[in-house]
Amino acid sequence: MYPILLTLKTISRAKLSGLMILSGLLAVLVVAGLVAVITGLTATLVHFKTGWLDTVFNWVTGIATGIGGWFMLPVFTVLIGGIFQETVIQKVERTYYPGALQKQGPTFWADLAHDIRFTLKALFLNLLAMPFYFIGIGFAISIVLNSYLLGREFFEGVAGYHLGKDEAGELARKHPRMVYGGGFAITLISLAPVLNLFVPILAVVWMVHVYHRIQEQGK
Repeated sequence: MYPILLTLKTISRAKLSGLMILSGLLAVLVVAGLVAVITGLTATLVHFKTGWLDTVFNWVTGIATGIGGWFMLPVFTVLIGGIFQETVIQKVERTYYPGALQKQGPTFWADLAHDIRFTLKALFLNLLAMPFYFIGIGFAISIVLNSYLLGREFFEGVAGYHLGKDEAGELARKHPRMVYGGGFAITLISLAPVLNLFVPILAVVWMVHVYHRIQEQGK
């Protein structure tokens, strides 16, 4: 399960606690915003002649959306993580890999469009998987799907910081077990209550160590 212990140790050594709190607050805001938007649309578009039915329906919709949004957090982790990604990479590398530290500062806006596209694609694929929950295999499909998506995206984000997207993708294809194994661990963590709020930071830290381990072993 490398590098889970190193990842947890890094949070303290690289002084990432503040970023984890910000990430958690942002994740809560994302879920709350999703609930507010869908509940608002439902209240506007769906009406019953009986007032209490409207109230009950809106409450049920809000609760269902909140639960669904909570379990859909893995879809939003890349978008949230992208805000902090380069800052986290620099902090981790300054602590553990000073020889690899790059001089340029964070360039968050350059990758924002990419992160939004990925989030929309991941959301669409997860929505396609939802009917499979009714036949008992939706959860397994979700785990496999998000393990692939998150493993690939977080690794390429970290490796791409040093190598560029194309070479990062090639490196991921050469080391699928480490990349998708990391994605599997990230996906499982994202299902744990409370802990899933901090997945965007944990995932970046995890993949920084995976990337440098691959570099140490040789491409």
